[in-house]
Amino acid sequence: MKRSVIRVLPDGNSYSVQPFHICLKGLESAILCRDDQDYDSMVKVICVCARRKNVLVIIYGVVSNHCHVAVLAPSHAEADAFAYEIKKIYSMLFQRKYKVNNILHRIEIKAICLDSDNYVRNALAYIPRNAMDNGASVYEYPWTGFRAMFSQNLERGRPVALLPTREVEAILHTGDNLKNVHWQLDADNHLIPSSFCDCAYLEQAFNNDPAYFLRLVGGVNTAEMYYELEEKPYQMQSDSEYYKTVNDICNKWFRTDISNLSLAQKKRVTPYLRRTTKTTDRQLARILELDPAELS
Repeated sequence: MKRSVIRVLPDGNSYSVQPFHICLKGLESAILCRDDQDYDSMVKVICVCARRKNVLVIIYGVVSNHCHVAVLAPSHAEADAFAYEIKKIYSMLFQRKYKVNNILHRIEIKAICLDSDNYVRNALAYIPRNAMDNGASVYEYPWTGFRAMFSQNLERGRPVALLPTREVEAILHTGDNLKNVHWQLDADNHLIPSSFCDCAYLEQAFNNDPAYFLRLVGGVNTAEMYYELEEKPYQMQSDSEYYKTVNDICNKWFRTDISNLSLAQKKRVTPYLRRTTKTTDRQLARILELDPAELS
């Protein structure tokens, strides 16, 4: 597969992009999607925010208290900006509808780089499989991009680009100018996933073989992916556990252990560790054997 590819992004320019995973998690006491309108709103927020932050959605899955999105972005900065935009916009919609303030205030959200072929495939298969969290069949669940993948007969609907401004605001929850988008709406005014998902990226990741994709959707190790994508990035690890995590990353990046890194390499990997793991500057300094002042 080609993990990094060239794509034309929403701003009209071509970029070399790579895949990232974003998970927006609710709290145990907070249901983010209480009815079908909420699920629909979350999908539309994902779509609008991707355009606004210049990334491409590959596939997504929305369940009652969290959502998953895989995107193609030029860098971690764009993927992170997209993640925070989802959090901000959906929080505003939720507050307006339910009169509940700060529903997502304490929720962490970050983009995780899918930095190996197996990691990409497992994440792309894990996302639609989350439909089972809502007790639904992956094949019938309406709030994922699953049905867009390997589709022989692309769904057709009403072009969003032709909607008057008032309808865009009412249906898409945005005042953005959408006159140049290719998105389409079905008869229920739900976004048709094939009109905004980069299906070609997922399909080439599975060697353009739908049976391969379906086998992995059915057989992906959900416990492992839950840990890698939903728990590990948001939980503080002990120094011994974190040392192993950082050492693995250093071997992927520099093909050497922490103990052999130069000061320049340590400074290079530090921003990535801050973005993708839950840590502190003191812990980073201990693990990388640096003075805390050298981390900046």
